[in-house]
Amino acid sequence: MIIEIISMNGYGAYVWSAFAFTLTSFTTLYFVIKLQLSKEQKRFAKKFGSLSIEKAKAAKQQTINNEILSNISNI
Repeated sequence: MIIEIISMNGYGAYVWSAFAFTLTSFTTLYFVIKLQLSKEQKRFAKKFGSLSIEKAKAAKQQTINNEILSNISNI
């Protein structure tokens, strides 16, 4: 019964290889985006981490900065 599910009447090799390719692609894409996000967060923290208090308050009130700063705890 399990062999029938895996073979899928002869189409199993195509289906399972496509599934594996898709899963591998999505996993790779996830890790690449995660790496890019952490690099951008570090660049943002480096650029805006040494602002004056007034400028820091203004930057924290902006919505796009709130999204970026939500994942950074050292600012």
